[in-house]
Amino acid sequence: MYAFDAERRFVYANPVMLALFGLTAGEMLGRTSDDLDYPPELATHLYNHIDHIFRDAVTVGDEVFFTSPTGHAAYFAFRWGPILAADGSVELVVGVSRDTSERRSIEEALKRSEARLRAATELVGLAIYAWDLVKRTFDWDEQLHRMWGLSPNDPVDTSIYKKGIHPDDLPGVRQAIAACVDPAGDGRFAIEYRVIGRNDGITRHIATSGRTEFRDGRAVGFIGAAIDVSEQRRNEAAVRESEAQFRSFAENSSNLLWIAEVASRTIVYHSAAYSRIWGEPMDAAPENLDTWIEGVHPDDRSGVLRAFDSVMAGEVTQYEYRIVRPKDDTMRWLRDTSFPIRDINGSITRIGGIAEDLTQEDSRQVYIVSAKGTEARNLASLVRMDGYHARIFASASAFLDIAPVLASGSVLVDLRWERDDGLSIPRELKARSIALPTIALDHATAGADAAVAAMKAGAIDFILVNEEGLLRDKLKVVLAESHTASRPTARNEEASAHIARLTPRSVRF
Repeated sequence: MYAFDAERRFVYANPVMLALFGLTAGEMLGRTSDDLDYPPELATHLYNHIDHIFRDAVTVGDEVFFTSPTGHAAYFAFRWGPILAADGSVELVVGVSRDTSERRSIEEALKRSEARLRAATELVGLAIYAWDLVKRTFDWDEQLHRMWGLSPNDPVDTSIYKKGIHPDDLPGVRQAIAACVDPAGDGRFAIEYRVIGRNDGITRHIATSGRTEFRDGRAVGFIGAAIDVSEQRRNEAAVRESEAQFRSFAENSSNLLWIAEVASRTIVYHSAAYSRIWGEPMDAAPENLDTWIEGVHPDDRSGVLRAFDSVMAGEVTQYEYRIVRPKDDTMRWLRDTSFPIRDINGSITRIGGIAEDLTQEDSRQVYIVSAKGTEARNLASLVRMDGYHARIFASASAFLDIAPVLASGSVLVDLRWERDDGLSIPRELKARSIALPTIALDHATAGADAAVAAMKAGAIDFILVNEEGLLRDKLKVVLAESHTASRPTARNEEASAHIARLTPRSVRF
């Protein structure tokens, strides 16, 4: 506590004030702020307060920053008021001060923290909210209002909150809320759900998490944060759709599509055509380029390796080579168009290729589909009598799974055991535009209705099981019609030598 007279001189100072200036009472009393080396601007500011109190007999409060002669620098909040004389005039100004530096420091830190949080939430679109479980009230920021399709000043209550949640997601949200307010749990809440905006009707994907406050074993409040992840979910859906389209194309293509990692030389993808071209199941496919190159004809390996080097250097390269199938040692000619695959930084991390089988296909193929193994083998023996190749499938699904990559030929469907299953084959082949003509085989007693049903399903002919001669004649006609011209297997040595001599840059056709 301290006091000033009308001349702005100290007339009283308590021990705390004296210690702040490092003076005795005798040294301090009678001095003004100028005498005590107050900064001029601060002294003028304080004198104005003192003059105001003497003139108008009012009480004044203020806060200033001051560094005392002892070196103590701090914010001081003070309150000054008048001491009146008997005649009602102001005789003295008395005041009290307190160090408010800690409070100011806390307030400034809080402001900085709030500013940083506000900047962070605005930067990433994070919404902050609170829920008073006792009063049943919500405190939402502008971001969360926007996520619910609301204006910033729109009131929010439990009804608004629940109505915004997509009906299909509401049961899951209720379950998560029940779990987080259960005192037996940890009070944590983390869930993603869809919200349908009240004013704009936009469906948004919201990811939110938070924690419940418990008091005396009872949930009393909840605070959390939410973020709109709609764009991320749309991008993920687009990627899934793109991948599905790629796989649909790749799995139904007669060409082999492949992708390999450059650094590890690991082959990360083969399309289904691998089985048809290499004559072995997909799980037998080589896992890296070094193993795969072992299946290339020895005379063509150097040319293939040079082509790989060109692709890894950033070129799109087309080259032809022979492979030796591991199962039967037969040779096939392939034309491969290979290309680099770059990451987001432009670096070549993968290479891909499209391999086209140029080998003449043997169209003397008959695919037999019969649910009876014994009958299927009998039919296979019958067609082999005329020099055809026979392949047996136990069901329509087993055949249709691999139909897109089968060589040209015809299909013999035995309708005697699984009629509906068998008729699905010509229908599916037609729907998928797979050129494998189908002959339907039925009981000797089958009537016209069975024949009509088979023809409507897409079969090119209908034969009774006891008409063995007619079956053999029909197979000859169908197979002759299904035969398509393709590149001959035979290659003269001059052409092979020419390819082997080509440089990586010239291996293009």
